[in-house]
Amino acid sequence: MAFSGLTDGITRGIEGAGATLSETLFDTTLRLGVTGLSRAGKTVFITALVANLLNRGRMPQLRAQAEGRIQAVYLQPQPDVTLPRFDYEAHLAALTGDNPRWPASTRAISELRLSFRVRPAGLLASWRGPRTLHLDIVDYPGEWLLDLSLLDKTYEAWSEASLSRLEKRPEAAAYLALARAEDGALRLDEAKARQLAETYTAYLTVARDAGRVDVTPGRFLLPGDLAGSPVLTFAPLPKPASTGRSSLWREMERRYEAYKSKVVRPFFRDHFARIDRQVVLADVLGAIHQGPRAVEDLRRVMAEVLSGFRPGRNSWLSGLFGVHRVERILFAATKADHLHHEQHPALTAITGALLAEAKQRADFSGARTEAMSLASLRATVEERVTRDGVEVPAVRGILQATGRPALMYPGALPSDPARLLSPAREGAEAWLDADYHLMTFAPARLSLKPGEGPPHIRLDRAVEFLIGDQL
Repeated sequence: MAFSGLTDGITRGIEGAGATLSETLFDTTLRLGVTGLSRAGKTVFITALVANLLNRGRMPQLRAQAEGRIQAVYLQPQPDVTLPRFDYEAHLAALTGDNPRWPASTRAISELRLSFRVRPAGLLASWRGPRTLHLDIVDYPGEWLLDLSLLDKTYEAWSEASLSRLEKRPEAAAYLALARAEDGALRLDEAKARQLAETYTAYLTVARDAGRVDVTPGRFLLPGDLAGSPVLTFAPLPKPASTGRSSLWREMERRYEAYKSKVVRPFFRDHFARIDRQVVLADVLGAIHQGPRAVEDLRRVMAEVLSGFRPGRNSWLSGLFGVHRVERILFAATKADHLHHEQHPALTAITGALLAEAKQRADFSGARTEAMSLASLRATVEERVTRDGVEVPAVRGILQATGRPALMYPGALPSDPARLLSPAREGAEAWLDADYHLMTFAPARLSLKPGEGPPHIRLDRAVEFLIGDQL
């Protein structure tokens, strides 16, 4: 009995070790980062992505699915028990309920693990059984993403650039008046420092709600347990002639550097720098609707932010030593359902041109990149209407504000992206030869068949690009 128990224990130990070795050698884990700016639709993207991978009836462009090699996809407990779980079920209920609504935007970092059981393709299929791919999806606020651009900036450079932009924005008038009236050479007054930080935060809130993309520092808008701490009590100031050790300007500089070292760098080290594949979502249509300055802001901010990526090819050796590089980056213009499909190629071309600098940097370092226009959840249907005697492609949906149906023709996007990017770079106030209009649509009420995920546009192509090689 004792000997039998001993041998059973040894056998179980060997089997356990073998299972662990098998998982280590043959199971693959990918970390997919989903990033983007405010209103780009990160939460909807992840929810629709998971829903359509669990029920793949609308995923014909996912090659492993078309070949019948995906045996099962299932949600698993996330590996990092210190992070909140992405609330997939609640977000899906919001999108697909009797009274569908858009889920709340991302307020903190979260994670979800989706596991695939896949049969190998080609010659491997004859001698090797199914393998497992674990996809760890990491979601974090777009406001935190923007902070990566601060790592290479001094307080003086950040202040100068921020104040220069604020001069052109009416919503920043109150903060600019306060900052210009302050003498940074005077001794620190904590009450004045708090007033400056609070007024600057009020500006950031209004700017974000108006669709501005360059709202840094991001934690000012999502402070969490840092609310009221000195590390969030600073703001951009003009540099005075003298900056003594106890001056207001010097203390603002010290807190800015502390923000980078205590808030931004830990986030970069613990989460962002471990990403293998990346989705960068952008509300390109929203920027076009706002005008040339918004388009230029988006171009500049995305170029700055994407400098924080470490693109390139991963090898088994780099994985062994914990050095991760982003192998594939998808640049996606969301809300493609606001356009008739005839205009999607133009939106994709504009997105590629808008992100050309970042894309070229990634391509040069060995990463694979692609620009795409997509809709994570399709909220409209296409129609053709007559406008000024000319038939134009349009879309119809339910207005978010009124709940009533509406028809929208946003305007014809140019086939040449330079017609938008050139006036944007030159600082034009408005589009000279075009006018673009957008409406905000609510999610449509759905009636899904068994095995179908929510309707989308090119989500299957996005998945194929991001993880198709691992399936």
